[in-house]
Amino acid sequence: MAHSPSEHGIAAQAGRIADGLSRLVSHHIALARLELAEDARAIGVSVGTIAALAPFVLVGYTLLCAALAMAISPWVGMAGGLAIVGGVNVLGGIGGILFAVHKLRTRRMLGSTRQELSQSAQVLSNGASPGPQLQSSSALERRADGR
Repeated sequence: MAHSPSEHGIAAQAGRIADGLSRLVSHHIALARLELAEDARAIGVSVGTIAALAPFVLVGYTLLCAALAMAISPWVGMAGGLAIVGGVNVLGGIGGILFAVHKLRTRRMLGSTRQELSQSAQVLSNGASPGPQLQSSSALERRADGR
């Protein structure tokens, strides 16, 4: 099948490249939207679960702390028992908060989108062309409409 001169002109090639870049950008945006929705859903489910179970944990934890303070009170007194149990709780809470902050900082949001964007940027920076390469004779041909 013979190609018409309009299929090989510089303007036609530039049009195909622009169309390809436009589709690439629109696909990156669509991927980013899907990933954001997925990340938001996952975070929402986790936060909802924590909120639903936190009251049970707090009540049980309070009762266990009171029981532990009462159990060690014969050796260090009630005030000493409460202070020891309270201090251990504060240290454990700080450690848990630091761990949660670290997890949030290391979570890679939009992981696939970042990977796809970096691959596209690498292809574009290497000068790779998604379409066929121009032949020297076809570069000089004009389209039928004179462009």
